[in-house]
Amino acid sequence: MSVVSPVLPGGTWTLGDLTVTRFGYGAMQLTGPGVMGPPADRDAALAVLREVVELGITHIDTADVYGPHVTNELIREALHPYPDSLLIATKVGAERDAQGGWPPARDPQSLRQQVHQNLKNLGLDVLDLVYLRLGNAEGRQPGSIAEAFETLVELQQQGLIRHLGLSNATPEQVAEAQSIAPIVGVQNLYNLAYRHDDALIDSLAAQGIAYVPFFPLGGFTPLQSAVLSTVATRLDASPLSVALAWLLQRSPNILLIPGTKSITHLRENVAGAGLSLSDTDLAELDTIGRA
Repeated sequence: MSVVSPVLPGGTWTLGDLTVTRFGYGAMQLTGPGVMGPPADRDAALAVLREVVELGITHIDTADVYGPHVTNELIREALHPYPDSLLIATKVGAERDAQGGWPPARDPQSLRQQVHQNLKNLGLDVLDLVYLRLGNAEGRQPGSIAEAFETLVELQQQGLIRHLGLSNATPEQVAEAQSIAPIVGVQNLYNLAYRHDDALIDSLAAQGIAYVPFFPLGGFTPLQSAVLSTVATRLDASPLSVALAWLLQRSPNILLIPGTKSITHLRENVAGAGLSLSDTDLAELDTIGRA
């Protein structure tokens, strides 16, 4: 029996020459605890990935450091050969240590190795979109990114990468990258309560560049706010649904990549993000990040 999929909220956005659904999926949660090791239920993880495609989602975000290697291997097992419409975005610029840390690894040799590892584990000849992951686990760090970004540009010129982006980047680093080569997306921490990139989002929107918030629901500590709860109650919706809907209405260049290891939760995220927020709702929610 066929299942009627919900209409995906937010419509589409074009990343370079690739059109994707604004509602995407982040694969980080498919690993074991601490984003290390295999999932407790491998079959369930594979089922979630297949449901992502069945729902019509055409944007999956991953990284070979998740596991490490676990999410990319799951994606390949579940979905390869990939639908022509599916864009898989990945990140390079960090490694994992034995303690589960995320030490930076942005020297040219490390970046080349990471790109080839992503290609191998995803079963691809070309990566659709590669973000250069900057900063560290504590957040963004200032400084030149020229050497690292130029390395990815070389790999792009070799035909191994279609499009480039930045993750965990300052506005100055975005500008520096753009002085070297075009980017199609920036992936930074942003949500209702963390609004530091408001000006950057508007600038990127004017340039036709996507902004992809990671931890759109607050990360490992879900968003909690009396205002958010009040609006959610009024709309008979969950606070997390309201937070996703707010992001889609914040700017047309925002692409969502909420993650989950549950098909039920995946469907709830899709349906919840389709909420229509009124001007009154938006005005109240805007006070959360500007208090």
